[in-house]
Amino acid sequence: MITVLVVDDSITPRQMLSELLQSHGIKVIEAINGIEAQEKLGAETVNLVVTDLIMPEMNGYELCRWIKNNPPTSKIPVLMCSTKSEEFDRYWGMKQGADAYITKPYQSAEMLKTIKTLLKG
Repeated sequence: MITVLVVDDSITPRQMLSELLQSHGIKVIEAINGIEAQEKLGAETVNLVVTDLIMPEMNGYELCRWIKNNPPTSKIPVLMCSTKSEEFDRYWGMKQGADAYITKPYQSAEMLKTIKTLLKG
């Protein structure tokens, strides 16, 4: 079964994305920040990480850098999903190793298409 780690400190966006993915047969693990995400990545097999950017303790940029520089997790695709919509934000996300960047609010179809593309590798 495909497992996606959803990382967002805001409960509503995290639940909305989790419900969308679960309705398409995807197992979801949730974390509220990058520190908790690191713990979950150490304990579970994850196929994809969807992360917000602005979070306490460890933000999405830092989490993405850690995932991509950590040999056991370096091959996991990272999708950044944020309200930060400037071209610089997208550019900086990709420089940190993100595989894709989607701006909130997103369309469910766009999110699912991007996730399917990333999972195919």
